[in-house]
Parts: sequence; C-alpha cells; structure tokens
Amino acid sequence: MSEAPIDLSAALARFDQLWSPRIVTRVNDYDVRVAKVAGEHVWHAHDDTDEFFLVLDGELRIALRDGGAEREVVLPRGAVFVVPRGVEHRPSAPGGASILMFEPSGTSSVGDRHDPVPDHVDATTGHRL
Repeated sequence: MSEAPIDLSAALARFDQLWSPRIVTRVNDYDVRVAKVAGEHVWHAHDDTDEFFLVLDGELRIALRDGGAEREVVLPRGAVFVVPRGVEHRPSAPGGASILMFEPSGTSSVGDRHDPVPDHVDATTGHRL
C-alpha cells in the first residue's frame, strides 16, 4: 500500500465498473474500499462482520431485513451507516453514488449468504486500485 496520501477522487476516476470495489489502502486487517454504484446490488449478509458505508457522492439506500421486518435507510453524501453482522441487506443507488467501505480483508462483496448474483454485480474480495 502507498505511503503517500490517497486522493479518493483520483482513485475513483481510475475505473468505471459499477459494484466492483477497489482497495485503496489497508488498516490493520481491514480493507478500505471505494466503489461506484448505480441500480441495485443483491440481497446478502455477512455472518461474521459488520459492514461500514460512507457516501462520498450521490445517495445510497440500504434495504435491511432483520427479524422478519424490512426497512430502508437513506444515506446522503457525507453520511455513514453500519450494517450489523448477520443482517440481510441490499444496497441501491437509483441515481448513482460513490461509496467508501471498511471490511476485513478477504470479505466477499456478496457476503456469506446471498441471492443469485446478477451480471452487473462483481462478486469479489476487492480489486487492487
């Protein structure tokens, strides 16, 4: 990883693929990932880790299923939200967004349990920037 400061705008400008996170750096055993998103992701859950989201640009919506109930949180630019481990969720961005996530290195972008993965979603543990 780089010992120089990382410009997130420049990092995001280096790729166009949606729902395909890029690892910009690591903190201890965690990846710091950025992604461009639009439309819907897939319903999924991470059994052993929380998932941190920061909206850099646009608006991100996260549908949540927990204990049989569904709800949606709306995150404008600058907002953060943590999806607790084990909670099914489906991020979406009808108008598009850029996001930053913290996840343990090696965490799959479609979690441990998920619906069928559509072609527009990259099932990955993150790509190097």
